[in-house]
Amino acid sequence: MMYAYASQNGRLHRLGREADLSQALWIDLMVPTKEEIALTSALAVEIPTLADMEEIEISNRLYREDGADYMTAVLPGERADGQRKAMPVTFILSGQRLITVRHHSPRPFLTFPTRADRATLGCNTVDRVFAGLVEEIVARQADILESSGRVLDQVMTETIDLKSGRGTSDKLNAALRVVVREAELISQVRAGLLTIERMLAFFVATIDETAEAKKLRPMMRSQGRDVQALEVHADFLSSRVSLLVDTTLGMINLEQNSTVRILSVIAALFLPPTLIASIYGMNFDIMPELQWIWGYPMALCLMLGTSLATWLVLRWKNWL
Repeated sequence: MMYAYASQNGRLHRLGREADLSQALWIDLMVPTKEEIALTSALAVEIPTLADMEEIEISNRLYREDGADYMTAVLPGERADGQRKAMPVTFILSGQRLITVRHHSPRPFLTFPTRADRATLGCNTVDRVFAGLVEEIVARQADILESSGRVLDQVMTETIDLKSGRGTSDKLNAALRVVVREAELISQVRAGLLTIERMLAFFVATIDETAEAKKLRPMMRSQGRDVQALEVHADFLSSRVSLLVDTTLGMINLEQNSTVRILSVIAALFLPPTLIASIYGMNFDIMPELQWIWGYPMALCLMLGTSLATWLVLRWKNWL
């Protein structure tokens, strides 16, 4: 799918399917087809494949070719099948337009076209569109981290306040699954922030060649500081995840220990009666108690008495 936008009255206006792409200020390629790649390549820009975008070598992520800057960042988003995954997004900056190539849907690419006029520098030029899109992406990463922080706070509160009882283990297991999902999302954001920081450094290094260098440089440096602050926040949330995982696992162990303790107490209560029954179940010829009239009631009373004595000892030791 290809989306083309032009600047009109300080806003981004989406062009029709049959519009001339040479008039577009921003072309967004979402899982581009061969026809869309051919149309875009006619603008003297080479569109990288997904394999090229996934290449981890620095020379394949940040480079200049034929006067265009190619910058790739890894951003969390949603695939066509509904699965959330971090995938590479390539930003191609030429003198006339910005081209983005992606194979999933990070939310900033859906929200930015309607909010471009509210960006710090607006959207009148290609560099300002890029700066505004980066600003939207960084803000989205901050929102994701803030949302994950709220989820972790809720899980922590529920875990601490959870009372032992029926269904407690199921609730703890569910909480652990929630924490693992948030941990994966935080790690995706953390990796994305690292690639965004590298991309911003590359852009700032080449910004002197643009006509708006004086306005763009402070803006991009500010975004770089925001990224660094978000990296610290992501590291903090990661430490909270570790604490919450340890807490949840500890609660699960306590719940399991409580169950094992109950079973151990039951076994201890039945151990003396079992010993007595075993003694009188031996097949010896001379066992005087077998001939007593009160032998059977005596054995029952002895079993009950030993069980009661065991229970009193366990209570005295505060094991119950």
